[in-house]
Amino acid sequence: MVKDYRKKVGSKTGGIKLYNELKQDFIDAGIKIGRDKFYRFLRVNNLLVPKTKNYMTTTNSNHMYKKYKNLIKDHVPTRPEQLWVSDITYIKTEDGHNYLALVTDAYSKQIMGYKLDDHMRTSLCKDALAMAIKNRKYPEQKLMHHSDRGFQYCNPKYTDFAESNKITMSMTEQYDPYENAVAERINRTLKYEYGLKQTIKNKDLAQKLTDQAVFIYNNLRTHFSLNLRKPADVHLNPDIKYKSYRKNSVNLPELSI
Repeated sequence: MVKDYRKKVGSKTGGIKLYNELKQDFIDAGIKIGRDKFYRFLRVNNLLVPKTKNYMTTTNSNHMYKKYKNLIKDHVPTRPEQLWVSDITYIKTEDGHNYLALVTDAYSKQIMGYKLDDHMRTSLCKDALAMAIKNRKYPEQKLMHHSDRGFQYCNPKYTDFAESNKITMSMTEQYDPYENAVAERINRTLKYEYGLKQTIKNKDLAQKLTDQAVFIYNNLRTHFSLNLRKPADVHLNPDIKYKSYRKNSVNLPELSI
């Protein structure tokens, strides 16, 4: 059951999520097992998820473009399409590196737009944002966009496009792993849980795997920050309290937009 679930949803799915999703299957199969015993079962059968690290950076903030202020520091979103976070990660192929730009809703964790290509030009990020705008469910709501200070996000071709769609720009101001934590966490999840960390044969296969990973992430994968619900469900049924990845984040003020 564990292997079948991980094959469908993600190879790095941890014990708590596994137990939550499979406990009814255990009951139906007549398997009596509590969560502690289930963890021991995973350990004995070498099914615990190993820890991994990511090293490569895709941010170049050494440029002359305008850098926007951080408008979301110590604030949290209270609804979908109030705050989007964007970032770029790399995908290795036998033909060289590809790059994946993502736009994610901070509240629901749903990936709203993405683009994979063999370059890191501004158009990569702009295409991902265009998809996200097309996928909006609440187009009349005020929206903020947060990213690092990479040249792609500061380029007027990107900022003008965002602002022409009534999106307010916000950017990180210093190196703080919590400043863009949602975006970076999603990058890591896609790579380590859905095979995008491995060297893929070519760009076409990388695109297919990316499409599959985004679909699973949005529609099948449960999230602790969403009370073990799925992003697509929460995006359409926003009735949860936002949980920040920042430590000591109790009673942070809500975003004013």
